[in-house]
Amino acid sequence: MANRQFIPRLAAVLIAAALILPPAGICDTGQFPKDTWRDRPDPLASPHAEKGGEIAMFAGQYPKSMNYYLDNNMLSAEIFGVMFESLLSINPVTLEYEPAIADRWEISEDKKTFTFHIDKDARWSDGTSITARDVAWTYKAVMDPKHMTGPHKISLERFKPPEVIDKRTIRFTAKSVHWKNLLTLGGLSIMAKHAYSEKDFNKINFDFPVVSGPYRPGEMQEGRLIRMKRRKDWWQKGFTANRGKYNFDIITFKFYAERENGFEAFKKGKIDLFPVYTSRIWVKETNSEAFFKNHIIRQKVYNHNPVGFQGFAMNMRRPPFDEVRVRKAMTLLLDRRKMNRTLMYNQYFLHRSYYEDLYSEQNPCPNPLLEMNKEAARKLLDEAGWHVNPKTGFREKNGRELTVHFLTRNASSEKFLAIYAEDLKDAGVKLIIDKKDWAAWARDMDEFNFQMTWAAWGASIFKDPEGMWSSEEADRSGGSNITGFKNREVDRLIEKQKKIFSVKKRNEICRQIDQIVFEAHPYVLLWNIDYTRLLYWNKFGTPETVLSKYGDEMSALWYWWYDPDAAAFLKEAVEQGFSLPPAEPSVHFDEVFSAPSRTSE
Repeated sequence: MANRQFIPRLAAVLIAAALILPPAGICDTGQFPKDTWRDRPDPLASPHAEKGGEIAMFAGQYPKSMNYYLDNNMLSAEIFGVMFESLLSINPVTLEYEPAIADRWEISEDKKTFTFHIDKDARWSDGTSITARDVAWTYKAVMDPKHMTGPHKISLERFKPPEVIDKRTIRFTAKSVHWKNLLTLGGLSIMAKHAYSEKDFNKINFDFPVVSGPYRPGEMQEGRLIRMKRRKDWWQKGFTANRGKYNFDIITFKFYAERENGFEAFKKGKIDLFPVYTSRIWVKETNSEAFFKNHIIRQKVYNHNPVGFQGFAMNMRRPPFDEVRVRKAMTLLLDRRKMNRTLMYNQYFLHRSYYEDLYSEQNPCPNPLLEMNKEAARKLLDEAGWHVNPKTGFREKNGRELTVHFLTRNASSEKFLAIYAEDLKDAGVKLIIDKKDWAAWARDMDEFNFQMTWAAWGASIFKDPEGMWSSEEADRSGGSNITGFKNREVDRLIEKQKKIFSVKKRNEICRQIDQIVFEAHPYVLLWNIDYTRLLYWNKFGTPETVLSKYGDEMSALWYWWYDPDAAAFLKEAVEQGFSLPPAEPSVHFDEVFSAPSRTSE
């Protein structure tokens, strides 16, 4: 099981690509020939893709906002990213910067001044031009102390307020050199000043009348669905780089409080695409006739999507989790192997790191793989002053019982917590489950009103530890440092890596940070997988890679297309009970993709 509820992603519009710093040649000069890149198609997009049709995707629980600046989660990032474009785009294969709203840019020799030139053809959906003033207003809106944009302030705080040079030129000056500065500015999703400046920014959640991207909001049913409609007047629709992408006329995100209900809707054909994060569904619930006859495709996709981490986050700001011995004891009381074997069919690897993809056989992880050890856990709790009251069987300290409230929003987590609760009880710790809906859960998280919760984090290729582990971020409402982690040595290392442009050296620092954080046990680390599991009705065309090089299931929405012939065959097959041709059960990106040569274009 995995709850993909967070994603540390500052440039939402760079869809299906990891956020990294491109090669120095492109990054430093900014002189990428506009006409050249426009003539170059996306090598991941299929030349057979057709426009039209619909797709409905299971998207978990209804978000509290579609405004990614206010709701730092993966779904909001994706939806916001196709409504509001950023200054720069990124090549989905080479990860080089390319023009978007800005058609060219310059960086000063001291790497502190960034000048962007807005494309003269860039337009809002109401026909007005996108200008430098829109960029300046977006910066101001995000940085306004009254606005709940905490995670996005982190990087923008490194800049002085921008200077509008003219209608199509804007200049940013950094207060200090940082390897991530161009990434931050280039990935800033720009909003229309004339449409939103008079509104209460904290209440701009679902109403977006003016957008710039390929999709705009359509029908919405609170708690049930959000429909996005493809814009036929998108200013970039004729670009060669977008050929074969953004194909569906309508994309419907369907929401269910419980994943099980979403799966039932999928099997009935009410949902077309169902990403699987529950091993039982993948192993035990895909054996019906629809799967055997290939009416539903069951597929694993292996690509270069970075591996994040998940765990039980502990609030270190208050007792009992302000004590490292208690936190470590909570880790030693979790039987991950039992859960993986009995509940997840040994589908997962067990975490020993917060940066799993920074280690390899050549560079092994030094962190030990912590196994369940009740005796060691009891000893740690005794040392921390929590002793068992023989009358109740639970531990107490200064007259207070060791009771842990676990904040959850998903019933599917309860079977894991039931096992955990029994092992905790055996060691004298009481676990109480506080179940809330998404909105209430999110409010409690923003206010640090929790003791323990299940959190899963995405990852990017280039690691930036500041948002998650900086002491300054521990008290920022709505930020990523939800545990309240603070450590002076980690702060020093974070500062050190900011001016390092070598990826190899920054990764070395992140490994040092990882080992310090691991010893502090802010999370009870859980498990993960290194591929994407997809179920979908067999009526779509897909590129050979199925998903993008660095993306997860969301990239299907931007690269797949509705195939009327396949849909007709599917309908006939379901009605008459015959089988359809099978699809590859596993797709490996590196085995099916070969990048086109520049000389052949």
